This record gives sequence, structure tokens and C-alpha cells, in this order.
Amino acid sequence: MADNKKMVDAITSMEENFAQWYTDVVKKAELASYSGVRGCMIVRPYGTALWENIRNDLDSRFKALGHENIMMPMFIPESLLQREKDHVEGFAPEVAWVTHGGDEKLQERLCVRPTSETVFCEHYADIIHSYRDLPKLYNQWCSVVRWEKTTRPFLRTMEFYWQEGHTMHETAEEALEETERMLNVYADFCEQSLAIPVVKGRKTDKEKFAGAEATYTIEAMMHDGKALQSGTSHYFGDGFARAFDIQFTDRANQLQYPHQTSWGMSTRIIGAIIMTHGDDNGLVLPPAVAPIQLVILPIAQHKPGVLDKARELADRLSAVARVKVDDSDNSAGWKFAEYEMKGVPLRLEIGPRDIENNQCVLVRRDNREKTVVSLDELETKIPELLKAVHDGLYQKALDRRESMTFTVTTMDEMKKTADEQPGLIKAMWCGDEECELKLKEIAGVTSRCMPFEQEHIADTCVCCGKPAKTMVVWGKAY
Repeated sequence: MADNKKMVDAITSMEENFAQWYTDVVKKAELASYSGVRGCMIVRPYGTALWENIRNDLDSRFKALGHENIMMPMFIPESLLQREKDHVEGFAPEVAWVTHGGDEKLQERLCVRPTSETVFCEHYADIIHSYRDLPKLYNQWCSVVRWEKTTRPFLRTMEFYWQEGHTMHETAEEALEETERMLNVYADFCEQSLAIPVVKGRKTDKEKFAGAEATYTIEAMMHDGKALQSGTSHYFGDGFARAFDIQFTDRANQLQYPHQTSWGMSTRIIGAIIMTHGDDNGLVLPPAVAPIQLVILPIAQHKPGVLDKARELADRLSAVARVKVDDSDNSAGWKFAEYEMKGVPLRLEIGPRDIENNQCVLVRRDNREKTVVSLDELETKIPELLKAVHDGLYQKALDRRESMTFTVTTMDEMKKTADEQPGLIKAMWCGDEECELKLKEIAGVTSRCMPFEQEHIADTCVCCGKPAKTMVVWGKAY
């Protein structure tokens, strides 16, 4: 098992240095590599396969609700970006500009899209004329660029991959319904497919998206107690429609401005998977999105019939799982460590004695529990175990979040808890941005969201002591 030990030792312990542990896992599990451009990553085949599974799952959910995919230009003229004042001011520090085409200086600078509200609105102005043209339910899969100062693979990179939904509606009520519906899609996806429990809520005005009237979020808690904004959905009202002169004739033959939403989830969610479920041996992937759900390891594969049986099982079981046979000449110990590192949910071990007994050993990645199973029962047992892995991961993450969520009623309690206890903090707030800024200054926490599921913790604001308006989840965040 020397190879196994060497492989495990290659990862920094998460308790020793969580940031280094994260980087080690990203690189050694072959999810991504650094590129020659600062802040940009190369998403390797294993990481790409993981993103493709995420994308396909989400895409099917979007299409089931009537959304259509579209592809928009990656360049935005500066004059177009300037049309919505709050929006451009929010993104100005992060915009990358194209100033030359070949050797010629451009008459107008082009922005490399940081997000696509403006180009969607330009298009909507051309195609929306009547209430019969609504709703428009569009989604785009693409990459965007934001000139970040500090970067980390998946969590914050200058170029990243995502989907961005952009919809237009007849009424404010329809648009608000869409905004919340899509937030629920994200929450369901995280919990049902990624085994990540989330808190759903609304962002404060200070934290909302540039140009939005309201931003809704799902917040997940990572292993180290920090929060990660994992998906957002925005209601824009008719602000962009007015800025871009998008009007339609309503059912009473009157001109109206449509109401708009946008919503997005990015490759940052891969960081959430790593930091929610990973351990000191590497990735632990939720089965629904794992590129390999079952790896078959032939033991003593040089002996007659072992490789043939492993391949036969792979053909059989491909109907119930994404399967790989590792028939390389690496040692069994190396293979155990390799697929633990890659987070494969189930490992099937089969050797000469197992074949004689018409059985194999199945090992769960989440808890290393071993089960001896008849080869005749595998089509039933493997889906059961994959579900058990998902349920185990979700419950473990939920228990961790509950044990690391604290309630405070005073500023002293807030500061002491934030300094000494990693995790989320529930506290009441008066709604004043000055208090929000003071909490960040004194306790180092930001408002994560105002949860839809409210609790009455106290009558007064944790910061100023004035009457409280809402309960907020606070925390340190990525």
C-alpha cells in the first residue's frame, strides 16, 4: 500500500491549510490546471465532464419550463453597455476592453461580455412588439470575462463558464414569479443532484446585482464554515426595457414596457462540490454528476478470466451507471487512491476468488463502507448504493451546517462568534445599510441573504438596537 500512502500524502490536510487543500484537490484530481494567462484556468477533461453533467442536468430543467437556448455575441459596444447607468457602474471595474482589430484602432471600444443583459435587450427591442411575443424565455451557455484581482480555480477566475437566463414578461407579477421559480430550480438542483443543502433568500439592496430591483440567492456553507453564493436570480422590473426602448402593444392596444429577469449558475458550483463534500483523500462527487459513477478494479488481473469478467460486468452495468474499468498495470493500492482522489462514488473490486464465488466487493467513497454482493444482484444493488451515497452526502452536509449555524442578538455576541466560530450567523437587522457596513467593519461578516424562512430572534437590530425588520443570515464568504 506504499503507492496508496504516497498518493494520499500528496494532498495537504484541510485542517492544516484549507486553501492549499482546495488547490491540491483541483490539480491532483485533474479538474483544472493553471494557464499562461493570469487568472484563467484550463478545465481538464475530468473537470469538463463534470461541468457537462451539471450543464445537461440544468439544461433539461430549463427546457422543461419552456426555456430555449440562444447564442449571443461575446463583444458589447461601449455605447450599448452605457445605456443602463447602474448596470455599467456595477461592472466598470471588472470590464475587459478590446481597443484594436488587427493593427487598426477601433472607433468604439468593445467590451468582452461580463454578462449579457445589454445585448439581450438590444435583441429584444427588435423582436418584441406585441403581447403575443411574450414571454421570451431565453438561456445562453457561454463564458464571460471579469477582470478579477484575486483568483482561484472555479471560485473566482477572470474567464469562467456559466449559463445566463434572460426573460421578458407582460407583467411584473409574471416576472417576479419567474425570478422565484428559477431560484427554486437552482435550489432543487443543488439538493437533488449535488447533495448540497442551501438557504434561499433575498439579497439586501447593498448586495443585489447591478441594475436589479431585487436579487434572490441560494447560499451554501462550505466545510470551513464560509458561505458560497451558488446561484442567483434577478428581477429587473422595466428598468432595462425603458433604457433600451423595448415596448409592446398590450391586450388593450396600449404601449407598455415588458418586465425582465435574469438568472445564472457558473462553474463556481464545482468549487462548491469540492468544498462541501471533499476530504483529505480528495474529491467526493455526488453520483448524479460524477463523470464515473462506478469504477471496476480487477484484482490480480494477470490471472486468467479476471479482465474478461471485469469487462463483461462493465458492459452489463453500463445500463445502470457510468462505468469505467481500470485495466492499467498500476498496483491495486495506486488505483484505490487514484479513484478516491477523483471522488468516484462506487468502487467494484473483483478477483479470482470473487469470480469463483459469483460475487464482488462494492465500496462507497463517502464512508468507505464495503458490501459483498452477488454478481446476479448488481443491477439492483448499484442504483441503491448510488442513492445511499447521495443521501449520506446530503445529510452530512446538512448536519454540518446546522451544527455551525449560530444565533446572536448583540454586537458583542456577533463579533465573538464571528471571531471564534466558523459558520453562519443568524441575527436581526433594522434594514439600514449603515448597520450592514458596520457589521462588516467590526465583525468581518457580510449579509448572505434575508431567508424566505424567517425566524423572530429578537425585536431589535443586532447592530444599532432599533426595531428590527428582518432576520438575516450573516457570514464570511468566498
